[in-house]
Amino acid sequence: MEKPSYLKDSDDAKLFNELRKKVNRRIETIPENRDIYIKIKAVLLPLIYVGLYLFALFHAEKHWIYLLSFVLMGISLVLIYLNLIHEAAHNNIYKNKSLNTAVLHIFDFIGANSYIWKKRHIASHHAYPNVDGWDTDIEQSGLLLIVPWIKAKGVQKYQDKFFFLVYPLYLFNWMFIRDFRDFFDKERVILKTQGKIPVIEKVKMVSYKLFYFFYQIVLPVVFFKVSVGWALGAWFLQVISASIFALFVLLPLHPLPDNAFPKLNKDNGLPFSWLRHQFEVTNDLKENNWLVRNVLGNFNFHVAHHLFPNYSYMYYNEITEEIEDFAREHDLGYKRFPLITALSKHRDLLRQNANNAYYILEE
Repeated sequence: MEKPSYLKDSDDAKLFNELRKKVNRRIETIPENRDIYIKIKAVLLPLIYVGLYLFALFHAEKHWIYLLSFVLMGISLVLIYLNLIHEAAHNNIYKNKSLNTAVLHIFDFIGANSYIWKKRHIASHHAYPNVDGWDTDIEQSGLLLIVPWIKAKGVQKYQDKFFFLVYPLYLFNWMFIRDFRDFFDKERVILKTQGKIPVIEKVKMVSYKLFYFFYQIVLPVVFFKVSVGWALGAWFLQVISASIFALFVLLPLHPLPDNAFPKLNKDNGLPFSWLRHQFEVTNDLKENNWLVRNVLGNFNFHVAHHLFPNYSYMYYNEITEEIEDFAREHDLGYKRFPLITALSKHRDLLRQNANNAYYILEE
């Protein structure tokens, strides 16, 4: 299948080159040692996750400590993703690509699959954000309808009433369904864009999954006398807490009624240039404090990430200042909302899609 193509616009190409020069000049004024904080986190955050796990095992007789430790493991899992996995996929932690790949493999030990996720993130989401059939982040699950110009069917007509029951199961779907479908279902976006997956990667995926469930559930039961019920319950709460925390950070950035879900024309062409597409489908969050910058990986500045993914999030504050001024000067559709407003807008999107109301910018 032919991949989508962006609208060719020489003026927009010149605009992006101008913006890139401004950003590069701004980055040159920042001390190079700023990236050291991500390198510290590359050691510290995995140690926190392992430390919480060991603390739970050696205090397994106290059920509340065991459960709380696993819930905190869920929170640290998301922090590992935001600060490390996401940056390693873009080779933004170390200059050595092999070291970034090593960090990326942490994902394999915490229930996901690094190989297929990087394919999804780089070749699908970054290549075609918010494009139905090509961006895996908005693929339809059957229960929830994200793309506004697709007709709601069945339970999707009531999705704004029950979505809060589905979202806590986000990572369960990822671990048990999504990874396997992306490896073995030939109709999936990943296989359409990337072709055949090596057999060794399929073997590694299954092996890592088995190891994950062994140390999460089997090992505590067999060697630390944790009951099967407590072991499953603690693991369940870990994944629930991680799912809710992750979606709190990720949902407000793309699937909002203010962002476009561009349609492909009959020639698989997109209605916007690459530059304008990033502004049309992405928004930032207004929150900008120490917690967001240093703990949540600056996901509040998501436009900067889509325009300049080769820079780590440690530079997004300054990059966003340049982007905001430039967008205002050249009438680019830069958007920025408070977190609560953005989450409310996401629910509005679900409600509109359930009622088939088309308030989204179309072709």
